[in-house]
Amino acid sequence: MRIFLISVLFLSVLSLQAQEPMKLSLDSAVNYAVTHNKILKNSRYAIDKSSQKIKETISQGLPQVSASLDYNNFLGAEAELKMNPMAPPIIIEFNPTSSFKGSASQLIFNGNYIVGVQLSKLAKKITEQSYQKDELDVKYQTMQAYYMALAMEQILIKLKENYKNAQSIYENTNNLAKVGMIEQTEAKKLSVMVTSVGNAVKSTERQVELAYNLLRFQLGLPSEQEIKLTTSLEDIATKNYILNNPIDTFNIQNNIDYQLISMQGEIAKKSINMAKASYLPSLVAFYSYTKQIKEPNFNMTPEHVVGIQLNVPIFAGGLRKSKLNQAKIDFDVSENTKDLLTDQLTLQEKQLRYNYNNLLEQYISQKENVNIAKEVLDQMNLKIKQGVASSLDVTSANNDYLTAVTDLTGTILKLLNAELDLRKLNNKL
Repeated sequence: MRIFLISVLFLSVLSLQAQEPMKLSLDSAVNYAVTHNKILKNSRYAIDKSSQKIKETISQGLPQVSASLDYNNFLGAEAELKMNPMAPPIIIEFNPTSSFKGSASQLIFNGNYIVGVQLSKLAKKITEQSYQKDELDVKYQTMQAYYMALAMEQILIKLKENYKNAQSIYENTNNLAKVGMIEQTEAKKLSVMVTSVGNAVKSTERQVELAYNLLRFQLGLPSEQEIKLTTSLEDIATKNYILNNPIDTFNIQNNIDYQLISMQGEIAKKSINMAKASYLPSLVAFYSYTKQIKEPNFNMTPEHVVGIQLNVPIFAGGLRKSKLNQAKIDFDVSENTKDLLTDQLTLQEKQLRYNYNNLLEQYISQKENVNIAKEVLDQMNLKIKQGVASSLDVTSANNDYLTAVTDLTGTILKLLNAELDLRKLNNKL
């Protein structure tokens, strides 16, 4: 019985611990996503595979050793050898044979092999840069999801406060209508406002859950895992990233897409070298050892053989020339693509900075609008209690306040995303 109670208590403690929400600041959420995001896990596997590909390519130029063992039984077969038409034929019996053969070869020179190793190393660098791009995307999407969850939560808090206040006003107005101090229609109009705000609360609650699900997806968490965000939207907007950290000047060399296209240019250069290397000869040295376990009657096979094989390409009908020209064209295309990307990124950076500056101005002005709208709403709430304001005035002031709060939160979200776009473009996340 005692053991049973201890087990129940232990399981209860584990259950309580499992139900505790995961507390995440913005930085810790990003770090967690980098470690546990499933897309990044696949990208890390790709890097490991590219490392093995380099080893595979290098191994082709290392000594190659093989061995074989064979046994042949000719089932009593014979051959006749007639040296003289007048003499009886010589009968040759095929006895069973068995031999062991070992061979080793070493590539001494091959231009394609040398360039192939260089291409494999460049391919790994591209894979590593692709991982950096995937990591940048995951950071970007995680921060966007974090911002969205905070923004929707902030709107939900304001809506709930407004809903509670609207209910209070409606109850007071309804009581006045019951005693005949005001018309019943005034109370009914306010009930419509309460219902409207209540519907907005329910809709926003669903949007909050959607935002958290997007964040869980980026973090690689199960859908039932609770999350508590510890960094506020206002702190991010005013302290961490907007006011105290002005955006760096754009440097195209930092851009991950530019780095990838530059690496593609290096690949195109090596492809030209690969095409040129096909004109070069290749040289291979080899050694073989053969030991007859069951020797035939006539054995002409030497035990030791050493040799060198030289292959010289002479004429291929223009095939190598065509491949070389194609490699040169691919290089020209990569250079033109890099120039095109440079123009696109420069234009994109100017547009993003323009959007950011506009949103920053809107953020400052809309912050003041919220304060004004809140003052007007408080005054209308007081006036309707005193009987000097109509339900229409309160509803209008309430709608203006909710619009101002929603607009401010939306602007903060857009501002943070605009700043995020600029930092992503500059590879500064």
